[in-house]
Amino acid sequence: MRLDLSGKTALVTGSTQGIGRAIAAGLAAAGARVGVNGRSTESVDRALAELGEGDFVAVPADVATADGAAAALDLLPRVDILINNLGIFGAQAALEITDDDWRHYFEVNVLAAVRLTREHLPRMRERGWGRIQYIASDSAVVTPTEMIHYGVSKTALLAVSRGFAKEAAGSGVTVNSVIAGPTHTGGVEDFVRSLVGTDLPWDDAQREFMLRHRPQSLLQRLIEPEEIANMVVYLSSPLASATTGGAVRVDGGYVDAILP
Repeated sequence: MRLDLSGKTALVTGSTQGIGRAIAAGLAAAGARVGVNGRSTESVDRALAELGEGDFVAVPADVATADGAAAALDLLPRVDILINNLGIFGAQAALEITDDDWRHYFEVNVLAAVRLTREHLPRMRERGWGRIQYIASDSAVVTPTEMIHYGVSKTALLAVSRGFAKEAAGSGVTVNSVIAGPTHTGGVEDFVRSLVGTDLPWDDAQREFMLRHRPQSLLQRLIEPEEIANMVVYLSSPLASATTGGAVRVDGGYVDAILP
């Protein structure tokens, strides 16, 4: 398969590290011009230096706010491929999640993606081509007890994706979500350590985390960011023209078929 995104412009939110940066690198390798987004100029510049070769555009903006979304639109007005990757997560006891916590997770994980979709979907539809994706999580359907607020926000993204896919019906614009499983990023390493402790070597800590907290995984290891990016790049390509309204799994597989 040849995944050729030459002539296309992509925006990947929250792409200064982790899954987002891997997606930005993958899209650029396929020939796309890629907007790299983070909250500060410093974080974006650092990511661009680490990404190296490729056609990248700096898009420093806090897209979790209305002003930040407007700033991102000014910096990169034409977007053919919108990857809503921005998200936050963290462990918190279920009964200790405050109203402010719930609102914050909704603002960052859901409303940021909705705002950008609202801006770019009509423009894509006018051009007759576009790709919109939401990076969801297996926590959307297997809600973890240690972060219910995160799980609920990712469940919301599945509904958002399906709804906007219907809005884009027949336009040449596809809208999908990618259900990512536990992925090996710096933030997840910290999260794993918060649950299993800091005494074990990393490989042992990872296995302990999967055994205790994600025992249903068939992969039995954390997923690498590039493995998520590979699916995102495919869904962004012309080859995925008949895939829309879907929730595509890159979750490492489950012992029981509990996901769509």
